Formats: sequence, structure tokens, C-alpha cells
Amino acid sequence: MALSVRKVDCTLDCAAPAALAEFYKRGFGYEDEPPPPPFATREEWLAQFDDPEDDADDGAWLHHPAGTAPRLFLQQVKEPKVGKIRLHFDFRITDADTPEGRWQQVVAAAEFLTGLGATEVAVATGHHVVLADPEGNEFCVA
Repeated sequence: MALSVRKVDCTLDCAAPAALAEFYKRGFGYEDEPPPPPFATREEWLAQFDDPEDDADDGAWLHHPAGTAPRLFLQQVKEPKVGKIRLHFDFRITDADTPEGRWQQVVAAAEFLTGLGATEVAVATGHHVVLADPEGNEFCVA
């Protein structure tokens, strides 16, 4: 039996969710996810869980307004990242008509993202660039 899945959301462990959320909002057009009804604010929604260890930066909930990317939950964890995560995002550039034009867009996107705090990890010339977000989580621009 297979599950009937409507959507896939991604959770990314991080040290500072609010700061990392800004990177994904500025870099990829993500927006803050509204709280689930009937709650007016995310804080009101969180209050129902009655966790005394919660603080203002425990998490950030993001969605892409065009619905072209998974929703993201950036979850604060106390342990530092110690290795490469086994799952990573591939952000695809789709506006070019030729391979050369697409590659130029990939390079421009990588330069834009490094300007926002990403770090270049590797380049597969003509195909993709591997970057790491400001907390070291790898992703590709292809």
C-alpha cells in the first residue's frame, strides 16, 4: 500500500531559524507561512503547545507564493551541524532557451546567492553549482 501524499514539506535543522529564513526569502522568494486557522499569529498557534523551553527563534515557517517549491520549516536545534546532510535542494533555472544561456543564469544565480551569504562548494561547469547556505546546508543551482 502506498500513502496518498498531497504535498512534501521540508524541515531543515539550524541554529538561527529567523536569520536563515531571511536567506531563503531573499534568495528564492519564499515568504512567511501564515499560521493555521483559526490562529491570528504564529505565536498564538505556538502557545497551544505549552513548551516552556520555546523561545522567539525556535522556528520559521516558509512557503513559496507560486507554489513551485516545497514549504520549509526551519527548526532550531542546539547541536551544531557536523557533516553533510544526505538530502539537499536542487533549485532549477528554467528561463533560458539554450544550454549556454541556462549556464549563464546558473552562474549569475550562484553569484547572487553568494552575495547573500552562501558559500560556493563545487562547480560542475555547464550543469550546476553546489553552494552552502549561511549555516552550511548544501544545495545546488542547476
